[in-house]
Amino acid sequence: MGLNVIDVVVGILLQGGNQENGLPVLHSGNGGGSFLLAQRPDGKSYAGYWEFPGGKVEQGETLLQALQRELCEELGIEIVTAYPWLARSYNYAHGKVRLNFFRVTSWQGWLHGKENQSLSWQTTYGLTVSPVLPANEFIFRALQLPSLYAISNAAELGSELFLERLQDALGNGLKLVQVREPGYSREAMRQLSMDVVKMAHRYGAQVLINSDSELAKEVQADGVHMTGSQLDACQSRPDFPLCAVSCHSIEDIRRASRLGLDFVVLSPVLPTRSHPGAAHLGWNRFAQMAESSAIPVYALGGLYSEDMKIAWQHGAHGIAMLRHAW
Repeated sequence: MGLNVIDVVVGILLQGGNQENGLPVLHSGNGGGSFLLAQRPDGKSYAGYWEFPGGKVEQGETLLQALQRELCEELGIEIVTAYPWLARSYNYAHGKVRLNFFRVTSWQGWLHGKENQSLSWQTTYGLTVSPVLPANEFIFRALQLPSLYAISNAAELGSELFLERLQDALGNGLKLVQVREPGYSREAMRQLSMDVVKMAHRYGAQVLINSDSELAKEVQADGVHMTGSQLDACQSRPDFPLCAVSCHSIEDIRRASRLGLDFVVLSPVLPTRSHPGAAHLGWNRFAQMAESSAIPVYALGGLYSEDMKIAWQHGAHGIAMLRHAW
């Protein structure tokens, strides 16, 4: 007999600054700082474990309604802004749990543990509490990913101008870059990749090389970004700190998740200059494909930085840009 599936909503409260457990009446953040963990109180299963706040979805509730209720009951706050993010299943002894994660970036009320649970603001680069509920551990890695994923455009700009603009972007906080130049020879790709990796690492940014694992190792990049055809042939996760893939279907996303990849790029969302007249997903279809993803999904195709919020609203982790990143 199969395990019962229990729908659970989980709120990842994000803040950008250093504050006490007691928060102002209205708080807004961009997710660039810390997140809230709560300790399960005595009398509950897994008592003493730390987790993201949330709870079971009751009959007749939407996911967002359930999250509103749970955070009010547990923390005494009212959600102002929450973005759908990931959905992931986990098998506990008492049943199969489907965790529906939201990133909560603003709320009203005085945040406190209404169930006498301890609260702690944490960062992904140095947890100071333990143990953590097993189902939430994978989230810490996903939270390290920035909202913007920039794709190189050296062929169009010229390598010198591209590197100048890359340095400007890195100085302005860019943290994730893909080197992708399909028209370049391998030697030209090698030289550009070496330049990008050297510059990015000075700024604490990470670099993925498109489709070429050997080149990624050679230039000491942080990871590889696979093509869809490489995903079809892939039997195990490549041996890199970061692994991503370009996807065009729900099955692509599911396969990437099964392989344990870090994130996917789903495209094209909107019409693009490079493929005029080609079919595109649109935001509604993008949301349908992203809503069941267990790993972060970046939106790509015809997007500008101003599209970040609409991407979040439709379940994207962030946006990927080529021309418009530079």
